Amino acid sequence: MLSLIIPVYNRPDEVEELLTSLAQQQTPPSYEVVIVEDGSTVPCAAVVDRYRDLMSIQYEVVPNGGPSRARNIGVRHATGDWIIILDSDVVLPPDYLYNVSQAIAADGCDAWGGPDAAPSLQDGSFGMWQRAINYAMTSPLTTGGIRGGRKRLTKRFYPRTFNLGCRKALFESLGGFDETMRYGEDIDFSMRLYEAGSRVVLLPEAVLYHKRRVDLRKFYRQVWHSGTARVELSRRHPGSMRLTYLLPSLFVVTTLVVTLLALWCPWLWLYHLLFIVSIFADALYRTQSVAVAWRAVVASFVQLSGYGIGYLSQRVKRCKA
Repeated sequence: MLSLIIPVYNRPDEVEELLTSLAQQQTPPSYEVVIVEDGSTVPCAAVVDRYRDLMSIQYEVVPNGGPSRARNIGVRHATGDWIIILDSDVVLPPDYLYNVSQAIAADGCDAWGGPDAAPSLQDGSFGMWQRAINYAMTSPLTTGGIRGGRKRLTKRFYPRTFNLGCRKALFESLGGFDETMRYGEDIDFSMRLYEAGSRVVLLPEAVLYHKRRVDLRKFYRQVWHSGTARVELSRRHPGSMRLTYLLPSLFVVTTLVVTLLALWCPWLWLYHLLFIVSIFADALYRTQSVAVAWRAVVASFVQLSGYGIGYLSQRVKRCKA
């Protein structure tokens, strides 16, 4: 049986969308849902009650302790052999559970991760900015392909907690997520999976829709924290650093230097034009929407600069310590 673990904090609307997509699963395998309300002031109890007749749901209310603790609590209440960690802001395609069950049965893996995407433009549930941010977080041009959009960008694939599956016994043997980490805890767990000799794979069939933040300020803070977390991850796991992780920082430094030099050499503004045209053209090709494409340019700049500045600031802080 599959146990779906969903931590939630003040997101009843998101939980409703996620449960609706679960209720619409086609030929699903046996599964249960474990929702952990992490000290919310706006609980989703009423939403959960509306779906109890449609699926097996456990609803646990705990004091606020962060998403890692909430996920660990959810796993302790799970009864399935496999756990699937989901964020509350995802929506599952109708064949998600069927595809997952078939894939893990055929592959024989110990843990897996799946990619995320946005639905077609005809689906009005995703706004233009959500599609643009989804592009920024999944495009190889912004290093986003390492999240699952491309298999060959890195030698290893590190599942993220918006779409991560693991054998429950293995999860427990590794101690679950590190509850002292607020950011990067999913990458830390994935690295420990590899260090334990586990077989970890990307399951392209396990794609889902991720309705990310539409507030660019919050999005910047999210990727900034991801950048700072990368420094801690490299300390905890020596040898884990890859050139790909440094590209956003290189983007920040290059953009700053080129902008300053362009005051004396105007042709250097072509660097910025090249960035804009490249992102716009690729986003237009992938999304088939001019409205999404120009927003993707903005979102990509925020993603690269936020992550890069976060990484550089944390690296400088470490050097001073």
